[in-house]
Amino acid sequence: MKIVIGYVSVEGQTRRIAGEIAAHAENAGHAAVIMNIAEMPEYTLERPDRIILCSPIHAGRYPSAFVDFVHREAEWLNAVPSAFVSVTLSIISEDAGERAAARHYPQQLLAETGWTPMAIHDAAGALRYTEYDFFKRWMMKRISKAEGGPVDTSTDHEFTDWAKLHEFVDTFLSAAS
Repeated sequence: MKIVIGYVSVEGQTRRIAGEIAAHAENAGHAAVIMNIAEMPEYTLERPDRIILCSPIHAGRYPSAFVDFVHREAEWLNAVPSAFVSVTLSIISEDAGERAAARHYPQQLLAETGWTPMAIHDAAGALRYTEYDFFKRWMMKRISKAEGGPVDTSTDHEFTDWAKLHEFVDTFLSAAS
């Protein structure tokens, strides 16, 4: 089966998630192609058997390149079995309201674009302290401290649950068969 994994990444974790999805699909015997949606003006590849799109939430929004892509390509996205991986640290927040908001972001996107994926997975991202500028590092440390999260800015902290991601991909690929 041919699977396209499309992504937009702001800090690199969503790109890493897309790569892991592709590797997992290939290990299961599928052909996987990764595409950076932000670098593609339009979808020009042969129609895949399945598609999984991945995008992060930053400041309460998906990147405009991702939203534009889904708007433009909603018709064919709905014609192919598709899934969506929404990436945000809010999904692991101690605050139930933040977790609920994180689960609601995909629904807002789908209502806006008309895309109807078969499955949605909320994945936690990462704190990339070593890549942030001074202000962002300071701000993210404050947020993390308030959440009881890691505040060691000398290293990055990854929160993606790879086993749950693999289970999601396996379930989607078998359900879409």
